[in-house]
Amino acid sequence: MAAGNAIRGTRVGSGPMRWAERGDQAPRRSVTYWCANGHVTEPAFAAEITPPDTWDCSRCGLPAGQDRQAPPERPKVEPYKSHLAYVKERRSDADGEAILQEALARMRQHRS
Repeated sequence: MAAGNAIRGTRVGSGPMRWAERGDQAPRRSVTYWCANGHVTEPAFAAEITPPDTWDCSRCGLPAGQDRQAPPERPKVEPYKSHLAYVKERRSDADGEAILQEALARMRQHRS
């Protein structure tokens, strides 16, 4: 039995083959973007919209801008932080010691 959402009587590639048979294309315009590595990306946008200021480079993935002389800077890559590193950012050593003592006191009280 065929699935309930299948379209009967169609197969892959059975659609119209030429643009003229598909209808008119929406008016478009190409916008040129440059990344810090000097790569050029030219995506096409609908003519009536305002293109974004930045676009990801299709070759290297860096952000690209519309100004060739001043492309966006490379994003800063922060090193991996462990859970302990994040905890240490939020709490001082004194806070950690106080929390440890509270937890130990509760454990001792629970065992007694």
